[in-house]
Amino acid sequence: MAVSSLSLSWVSTTSSNKLNLPYSNDLPRDTALSSRNNTITCSRETASSVESHCKRRLLLLKVGALTASLLPASSLFAQEIPANYRAFVDSEDGYSYVYPSEWREFDFRAHDSAFKDKFMQLHNVRVRFIPTDKKDIHDMGPMEEVVYYLVKHVYAAPNQVADIINVQEKTVDGRNYYTIEFQLSSPNFSTVSFATIAIGNGRYYTMIVVANERRWRRYRNRLKVIADSFKVLDI
Repeated sequence: MAVSSLSLSWVSTTSSNKLNLPYSNDLPRDTALSSRNNTITCSRETASSVESHCKRRLLLLKVGALTASLLPASSLFAQEIPANYRAFVDSEDGYSYVYPSEWREFDFRAHDSAFKDKFMQLHNVRVRFIPTDKKDIHDMGPMEEVVYYLVKHVYAAPNQVADIINVQEKTVDGRNYYTIEFQLSSPNFSTVSFATIAIGNGRYYTMIVVANERRWRRYRNRLKVIADSFKVLDI
């Protein structure tokens, strides 16, 4: 895998098409691929419906072992599924990602898919998308302005203080992604999250991976695997 990087300073569905894959050691070798990534990192220090859903869950449990024959390997991932993770692939809506194998699916309002830790329920990942006429995240405007607006005015609630910790841009198979690490603080508790965004298929995709701020340092690297795994698939 060839990676190039540059540091910059920060300025101010049908059920059958949503599949779970097991850890890559349980899959045929030809499902493991490699890809070319270009990475740009920007950082700064921190200043301070039921029935259909049930059917979908049953299908997810049954179909994992057949995934390699249902979908071409090249449409899944640019790397092997890590140990202790599973893969979620939505070939109808055009995206995929990995999540910890012990996490469980749950409903999160206005989101297409979501999984959470069965013990620490604030630890979760969710994905949503909306239509767009833009072709790439660069069409949204300068990165620093886009990130500032998203964190301060979209991700943060009115009673939360938002702080941007880190921003990473990468290019995978010709598609650009931003991954934003940020903290939201409210009077009672704080959370830290990764938001990975991308544009493709006439859709603006957002993945959010979140955890309690008190546990972030311990679990950050594990959650970063989820954020880094998000990939838009051509449909």
